[in-house]
Amino acid sequence: MKFGIRTPSLKKMIAARTSTARFVRHKLGVKAPRGWGWLTNPKRAAYNRVYTRTTFSIWSILAKLFK
Repeated sequence: MKFGIRTPSLKKMIAARTSTARFVRHKLGVKAPRGWGWLTNPKRAAYNRVYTRTTFSIWSILAKLFK
């Protein structure tokens, strides 16, 4: 598990927003409501919860500096 600052990746940022799976999911409306990650994939939901609490983004630091 990672602790500390997350390394930003421009390639992954663009890929996440332009994936075909995302377009299909949004067009068909096949999304689960917020907070339903525990029902759809509990293992991934647990990992994501721990990951977000133990790491932070460079963008959040910059936002706090320039706020």
